[in-house]
Amino acid sequence: MENRPIPAHSNRLRGAGNGGTALDQRLENINITDPAALADFVEREHVALTVVGPEVPLAAGIVNIFRDRGLKIFGPTREAAQLESSKDFAKSFMQRHHIPTAEYQTFSDVGAAHQYIDQKGAPIVIKADGLAAGKGVVVAMNLEEAHAAVDMMLSDNRLGDAGARVVIEEFLAGEEASFIVMVDGKNILPLATSQDHKRLKDDDQGPNTGGMGAYSPAPIVTPALHARVMREIITPTVQGMAKDGIPFSGFLYAGLMIDDKGNPKTLEFNCRMGDPETQPIMARLKTDLLVVMEHAVNGTLDTIELEWDRRTALGVVMAAAGYPDAPRKDDLISGIPEETADSVTFHAGTTLTGERLTTSGGRVLCVVGLGDSVKMAQKQAYNVVDQIHFSGAQFRRDIGWRALKKHA
Repeated sequence: MENRPIPAHSNRLRGAGNGGTALDQRLENINITDPAALADFVEREHVALTVVGPEVPLAAGIVNIFRDRGLKIFGPTREAAQLESSKDFAKSFMQRHHIPTAEYQTFSDVGAAHQYIDQKGAPIVIKADGLAAGKGVVVAMNLEEAHAAVDMMLSDNRLGDAGARVVIEEFLAGEEASFIVMVDGKNILPLATSQDHKRLKDDDQGPNTGGMGAYSPAPIVTPALHARVMREIITPTVQGMAKDGIPFSGFLYAGLMIDDKGNPKTLEFNCRMGDPETQPIMARLKTDLLVVMEHAVNGTLDTIELEWDRRTALGVVMAAAGYPDAPRKDDLISGIPEETADSVTFHAGTTLTGERLTTSGGRVLCVVGLGDSVKMAQKQAYNVVDQIHFSGAQFRRDIGWRALKKHA
């Protein structure tokens, strides 16, 4: 986001952004990933505000670098981003500040990890300590799966440094929800609630993924539960980070598990907006996002209220052939319709070469439909999905099923 005229479209820098940003005449892709070089670019082009999306630059300290140079940036420092970049840091933080979460222990010794699994039994959850691009969590339903996950991370080193330590925690049953807020170091501004779908296939079958779809709002997060999450999880987290000398600013995402009695526990923290929850949330936001971001970097989030579209937004992820294990690239994409008041297609793993739009990653597109009910939003989204084609496309047909079941 910047205070100068937005440059004309350019795709001369292939490899930055994606096909969607390349096609948008309001944007320009730049092929810069080094944090210091990005800071140079921001100074040179007089960019007024930088907002960080991915977790890797946050963990690398991009916010520290920008702040040291007096540049406005929204996101947590390297130290605060440990809430996402280290599962062990997050778990010990929650334990220390009495934030409800699953029982756990951390291991770097393979034998000790196997012994703990045998002691606790299954189901059980194995998590790589570091960032693993959405591949670092295994929900093991039996002992064989649990032991295999430990071997994969600690013995085989298939996740590199991310899996040098593992967090093993109790399995929590219930319904998941995503709770995302903006924090300016002190003030907290909640965003609309959402719920995503992690499994690859319908009926929550198949492997875990980064997310195959989401919808907003999430009916399970009632006003009473919303207040409880703020009171028991979000506010203690923000206050605890400040107390520990590492104040948090940026998007704070709490992945929640809500049991059958309505009690919430924290599964994980992200220091950014979640994907694919962000797409339906942003499709509903009516307040000018730039204005909100200005308040965020100026420490005045307590002076603004967000206005939301009353409709439900539902997003369906279209993933590449072979996702999540070995996504295929370079399949030609066709049929994406123009954005309307009732639908928008977000690009993720796409690349534009000349006039040729192709797949370039696991989750390729997220198609969002809006409607006066979950059913209407779902119908709108799938009407668009059915117009889009690329070879081997994978997507679920039941996004929103939990909300539909509640209202059946």
